[in-house]
Amino acid sequence: MSAITFEEIMFTIMSATQDTFKNYLSVDIFAGKVERKVDPVDSDVVGIVGVAGDRVGYIILAAESTAAVTIAKELLMLDEPDEESIRDAIGELTNNIAGVFKTKYHEQYGNVALGLPLIVSGMLRTVAEGTSQDQSGGSSSMNVQCKGVTIPFMSLDGKFALRVMVYM
Repeated sequence: MSAITFEEIMFTIMSATQDTFKNYLSVDIFAGKVERKVDPVDSDVVGIVGVAGDRVGYIILAAESTAAVTIAKELLMLDEPDEESIRDAIGELTNNIAGVFKTKYHEQYGNVALGLPLIVSGMLRTVAEGTSQDQSGGSSSMNVQCKGVTIPFMSLDGKFALRVMVYM
């Protein structure tokens, strides 16, 4: 059995993201240029699902508040979603995208397991960048200790943009 390349994983995540948005929201999205580097992500809502097994990493979906509200409205069929509904919608989509990875690669990677979706707000930085302090003196960022890619997506109608990051 040959090793799965990172390019195959990226293609799987790109397809899973497009299929998820088409199936759950009836929205066509297209992928932009894949960035093979870790940049800080300053987003209003970030969904993170950990992947464990022979291949370990994270699938992360980041959206600004306008996009997150639009996603929650469409997914949950709400006129005005509250913060909890927005977090639930982003978590559900992130979990579904990670679930496609698990299903597709379970046989090759062995016991692939997914963590529960974690939803955060704020700045996502690499460890090398350190953390910033918010006004209360607390940290306003989360450190990620691995390398990966960022895949930007945009809806065809221009209603929203988001980013999916793969760290493995």
